[in-house]
Amino acid sequence: MRILVSNDDGVYSPGIHALARVAQGYGDVRVVAPDVEQSAMSHAITIRRPLHYARVRIDGLDAFKVDGTPADCVALGAHHWDKVDLVLTGINLGLNIGHNIWHSGTVAAAKQASFLGIPAIAFSAPWVEGDIDYRVYESYLRRVIELFLAHPDLPLLNVNFPEEPRDLRWTKMSVRHYDGYVIPGQDPMGRTHYWFAEEPRERVEEGTDRWALDQGFVSLTPLRLDLTDDERLALARKVVQADG
Repeated sequence: MRILVSNDDGVYSPGIHALARVAQGYGDVRVVAPDVEQSAMSHAITIRRPLHYARVRIDGLDAFKVDGTPADCVALGAHHWDKVDLVLTGINLGLNIGHNIWHSGTVAAAKQASFLGIPAIAFSAPWVEGDIDYRVYESYLRRVIELFLAHPDLPLLNVNFPEEPRDLRWTKMSVRHYDGYVIPGQDPMGRTHYWFAEEPRERVEEGTDRWALDQGFVSLTPLRLDLTDDERLALARKVVQADG
């Protein structure tokens, strides 16, 4: 099995090294990741300039760095390594739950694989101060990968780890509304700058990714590429038929 590993934190992130080491237990592994951090790039792709694809050595792994986005990395990785069987992305330095799934470069890299017809899993963990001991997640990484491989009808999966996992839970995406606001500040040169910030307006919904993490569970959320609101589409069609 050929396993392509990518992320949005960059090729030198400790999270991608931890994921690649576990992936080696399931097949041949190749790392293709951004040369610098590309967090919150979502599914951006590079179309106005050429990309560069350079070999690097990381912990004895075959790895490449790309001066592009996470989605670029998966597209190039699949192009240079024919017949990739599985794409794994992460382990992201920070959770990708709820509305953050829309912004995440790590999830977008997995989506890019799914666009190419390659099954993919995105992995994320909480951001903490200091070094993260990724050994805490190793047994759960294996469980998730084996569960995913046993269900070939599951093309795209988003996985989030709590700090101290105690089991797995299937969840839905937490859809919460946020009060967004802008915080002005001043840089060392005296120029005004701005930070975007937000606060949730609703409580955590039971059965969601956010709820699972609050309970200490690893959250497994199946995703799909089709964003169509089927219920509203059916209702709209009924209205049109009734008017006709």
